[in-house]
Amino acid sequence: MNRYNNIHILIYTFLTVILFSCKHGEGEYHNITDKIEAKSKNYHGTSISSEQYLEGIKTIKITEGEHTFLIPERKSEIKSYACTECHTKPLEELKSENPSKKAHWDIKLAHADLNTMNCITCHNGNDMDNLTSLTGKDIDFNRSYTLCSQCHNKQFKDWKGGAHGKKLGGWAPPRASMTCVNCHNPHKPGFETRWPAGYNTQKVKERE
Repeated sequence: MNRYNNIHILIYTFLTVILFSCKHGEGEYHNITDKIEAKSKNYHGTSISSEQYLEGIKTIKITEGEHTFLIPERKSEIKSYACTECHTKPLEELKSENPSKKAHWDIKLAHADLNTMNCITCHNGNDMDNLTSLTGKDIDFNRSYTLCSQCHNKQFKDWKGGAHGKKLGGWAPPRASMTCVNCHNPHKPGFETRWPAGYNTQKVKERE
């Protein structure tokens, strides 16, 4: 008799556990998957935006392959002189007029071997308001990244996808990214070695 009572008690306990563990009240779920599905049912995306970080920055929209995003507009930053104010003639003619007069004397080219690269590798000697490709095609200053991509193709692919370079805002749309020349000096693109920035403002005396 006791054995049958014990079986009845076990069955009752089992059914009780099942009934009370399968609550279907608001906010109660069978498992985490059911909870995620229920919470996601009325989800229609996020309202987070990077627009607030782009205020005061003039940008242009570009499309490279399947990627469309914003980059800083660069030509308006060339404020001192338009190149053609001095470059009124092709570069070869200007060089021969007065050999002793040197321009851009402060620019030291440390980009590639001088036998491989010089000024007119990137600058159009006949139209200094534009850059030039290796095949002699004009490249607008706002799209100077296409000039860099000729040699730095791997970095260019990473940049298009967002894996290389610095964001102007966050990862939330609209996506806006720095270009090559916003981070690298095109005449000397390598970063100099330096110590990491220190955020500890408390000075600790060294042990004597």
